[in-house]
Amino acid sequence: MFKNISTYCKESYDELVHKTTWPTYKELANSAVIVLVASVIIALAVFAVDSLFEHLLKFVYSLFN
Repeated sequence: MFKNISTYCKESYDELVHKTTWPTYKELANSAVIVLVASVIIALAVFAVDSLFEHLLKFVYSLFN
């Protein structure tokens, strides 16, 4: 059992060190900006839909009062 765990750890280390391609700082920064912009756009869209439904429901409730 311990031999299997040891083999797994060695193979995992070998893959992370020798076979994995890590992004450069510039690629990572560009990806972070893209995620940030997309998050802001989605948040604004959710805010707009929420505000629209709020005003629509206030209008509908005012018709019945």
